[in-house]
Amino acid sequence: MRGGGGGGGGGGNPSGNYRNPCLTMHQPWASLLVHGIKRIEGRSWPSPIRGRLWIHAASKVPDEATIKAMEDFYREIYAVNGITDLKFPEHYPISRLLGCIEVVGCVRGEELASWEMVPEGVRLEGQTDFCWLCEQPQKLLIPFEMRGYQRVYNLEKKIYEAAVRGLVSVEGPLPVKFPLPNPRDPFSLKPGSISVQFPKSKASDIEKSSSLSAAIAGARAAATQFTKKDENLSMVIPNGAPDTVRTDQSTSKSLKEDAMLDTNINERSSNDGTLVSNDKEQSFLPKCEASSSHNKTPAGVERGGPHKIFAASLRGLKPS
Repeated sequence: MRGGGGGGGGGGNPSGNYRNPCLTMHQPWASLLVHGIKRIEGRSWPSPIRGRLWIHAASKVPDEATIKAMEDFYREIYAVNGITDLKFPEHYPISRLLGCIEVVGCVRGEELASWEMVPEGVRLEGQTDFCWLCEQPQKLLIPFEMRGYQRVYNLEKKIYEAAVRGLVSVEGPLPVKFPLPNPRDPFSLKPGSISVQFPKSKASDIEKSSSLSAAIAGARAAATQFTKKDENLSMVIPNGAPDTVRTDQSTSKSLKEDAMLDTNINERSSNDGTLVSNDKEQSFLPKCEASSSHNKTPAGVERGGPHKIFAASLRGLKPS
C-alpha cells in the first residue's frame, strides 16, 4: 500500500512513488531490526524499494514466550560466528515509530543460504521466500506514537520531518556489508543476482547443533502465532481506501486512531513474524495496552525531562 507522504526520503533511491517508505512489523521483530540484531527482513514478496526504510511497531503486545524464542534464536545464530554477548533491547514498545534501516538488496532464501560472502549466521536468518538485506540501523531517541498500514507505505510529511531529527546510529553486534554487483545500480542486488554471480554455488551445509536446531524451530513457531484468531476484532478496509481507520463515534476515541496489522483469510505469516498480505484488503485491530515490562516506557522518559523537550519539536505528534 502506498500512503500519503512527502519531503526528502533519506539515503538511497526508493523506487516508484515511495518518498519516505515505512513498514509496520510485529514485536519483537521490529525492535530487533532497528537495534541491528536482525539483518534480514523476510517476506513472501520482493522488496519494492532500496534505501531508507522506516520501521514501525504494530500494536500487538508480544508475549514473553515469543520474546524468549526470538532472543534464543539470535543467540544461537550469532554464536555460529563466535558472538556470545548479545545485548537485546530492554523494551519492545508497541504502536510506535522506532527508527529506520537501509535496504540494500533483496535475494531469494535459497540464494542467501548459498552466499558464502556473508557470515554463516546471516545465512541462517534467511527462512523466507525473499530476504530483504538490511544495513545501517538507526533508532529514534524517543519512539513516538503513530498507526501503521499493510505493506510498504509513505510516512506523512510531518511525521518524517519530526522523526529524521531524532535518529541516532546503532552499532549491531555483527554489522554486515552486502556487496552490490553494480555499486552504481541500487537494484543490482535482486532476486537471481547471486545465482548469476555464483552459478555453481550450493546451499552451505552449516552444521547445526541441537540447540541451534531447537532455536530455529522455536523462531518458526513464534512466527505462526499471527493467525486469524483475532479476526473478529478487526475492521476490514478495502484496498485503495483513504489512510484512515473507519469507526463509528462510539469507538473512535478508544481506538486512538492506532491500528495494527492482522491476518485475513487469505493471508499467512512469514517466518520472521511479519505479515504477508494478499493485497486485496487491509485489517486493523484496536490498540491494546502493554501488559509486559518489555513494552513499558523507561523511567524518566514517560513524563517530563528530555521527553518534553523532544515532544515540543514533534508539532502535534503524540510521543510515547
